[in-house]
Amino acid sequence: MTHVPSMSRRQFLNATAATATAAAAGLSVSAAPKPEKAQIALTLDLEMSRHYPRRGLTEWDYQKGNLDKATKAYSLKAARVAHDMGAKIHFFCVGRVLEQPDVGWLKEIIQMGHPVGNHTYDHVNVLATNPKQTQFRFQRAPWLLRGRTAAQVIEQNIATTNAAMKTRLGISPNGFRTPGGFYNGLKGRPDLQAMLKRQGFKWISSVYPPHLSGQPKQEPGPEVYNSIVAAQQKAQPFRYPSGLIEIPMSPISDVTAFRSKFWKLDYFLKGVRLAVEWAIQERKVFDFLAHPSCLVVEDPGCEIVKMVCGRVKQSKDRAEIVGLDKIAARVA
Repeated sequence: MTHVPSMSRRQFLNATAATATAAAAGLSVSAAPKPEKAQIALTLDLEMSRHYPRRGLTEWDYQKGNLDKATKAYSLKAARVAHDMGAKIHFFCVGRVLEQPDVGWLKEIIQMGHPVGNHTYDHVNVLATNPKQTQFRFQRAPWLLRGRTAAQVIEQNIATTNAAMKTRLGISPNGFRTPGGFYNGLKGRPDLQAMLKRQGFKWISSVYPPHLSGQPKQEPGPEVYNSIVAAQQKAQPFRYPSGLIEIPMSPISDVTAFRSKFWKLDYFLKGVRLAVEWAIQERKVFDFLAHPSCLVVEDPGCEIVKMVCGRVKQSKDRAEIVGLDKIAARVA
């Protein structure tokens, strides 16, 4: 039998008084508050990806925003699948997408209630210190830099996307995601944090934690899946000293799995499922990262979206699918 220590008279009186005070204030004292729901986000970056739709195709490095017909159709299809399942997808748009003659597909996505954020105009590396290293486009056409510093190129790229979204789509960007993810995000870069706040952002998504991904063209073993799940601990939202909120991208991304390691769809589905289940169990955040230009080839049936939505639905009141703005609101 477990020994239960007896309560002293003073402890009993103090506990009784605390209960009476809580009851007088109209507070429930019958049970501890339930943990908050897990927050699961589906995010898609609207950009072209090298090696898609075929291996060896690298011209997209210079034309990240020149979305092809298949990528736009898949983006709209994924949005409709999520919408029909009562979920949202948070899209991040490269500004040059808005130079195309028809953006009706993106307006339809917005009308369904899916949020759209800023992903820079040319898909620039925000950590670059050399102007030519900000984007392949500027290495091929250095005259576009016009003597600007890397910091000036980056900020103008972001500001131009803000303006393009307001002009072409009639909306302000819902958050900012850096092209590429960084292990440390923007830690140690108060200049970039200040610049993003100056451009009107209260939250960003820039962290991508390290994890194992196995050998190319080989089925990942338990150690890989365990590493992906373990990495979720480092993919939880936090606040920088500047007050800017960070919402990390959660491993494993589609380009890591498919483009770099040639995974089969079943492997990817398993990795994402295990990570989502961990987040639901722990009532944490999971921020799925993918690209329609990649998934249109690797997951034409939108099985990832269906699986994530299904898992959240099965969890009943333990999880919800939300935009990153709602996750940021909880952090704030």
